[in-house]
Amino acid sequence: MIDTVFFDLGGVLLSKGWDREFRREAAIEFQLDAGFEARHEKLAKVFECGQLSLDDYLGRVVFNQAREFTKTQFVDFIHHKQTPMADSLAVLKELRKTVVGGHHLLLCTLNNESRELNEYRIERFGLRDHFRAFFSSCYLGHMKPDAPIYRSALDIAQRHPGECLFIDDTAANLDAAQSLGMDTIHFQDAAQLRAELHRRGLISSAPTGGDTSS
Repeated sequence: MIDTVFFDLGGVLLSKGWDREFRREAAIEFQLDAGFEARHEKLAKVFECGQLSLDDYLGRVVFNQAREFTKTQFVDFIHHKQTPMADSLAVLKELRKTVVGGHHLLLCTLNNESRELNEYRIERFGLRDHFRAFFSSCYLGHMKPDAPIYRSALDIAQRHPGECLFIDDTAANLDAAQSLGMDTIHFQDAAQLRAELHRRGLISSAPTGGDTSS
């Protein structure tokens, strides 16, 4: 019986945080040199695993040379681009009401994100009102799709894999969860998510528009 649901954030409940497309936009906006993406790739894992601060990351990836803009302006650009996915958040709010075995579902995140941006998004979008725990790469020191981040989340939450559902918009991130015995949903959109949760008996409202996808 599922009593715990782990959510990815970027691409499921919120816009992507600092993905390749967003970095491409930043490179155009700030006229960054061609080596920007290569410098990012060299530091991406340590950055998202919480081993490198945002200030140090920017110093090495963006401000490796004199720029006509400041770190504050660059961070403001990143922050202003963050947006909620309202339809998905509405499904999450319904899921918060679900009771299984006399208790509400344990709702947690399981996401890849650098520390400062993760904490900014948690605060800006009021995610503490929805989630009991945040199993983020910057706190656990591991990243999806590598198996250790899933094992750490299960260990800390003290949940058996068969009690857990994991939701992510990237198919490759589901493989390790499935191999451990977790149920998974490959997120497409809010209507599909609602239908999948309804099929599992985790949400009471029926899918809209006759959607019965599984």
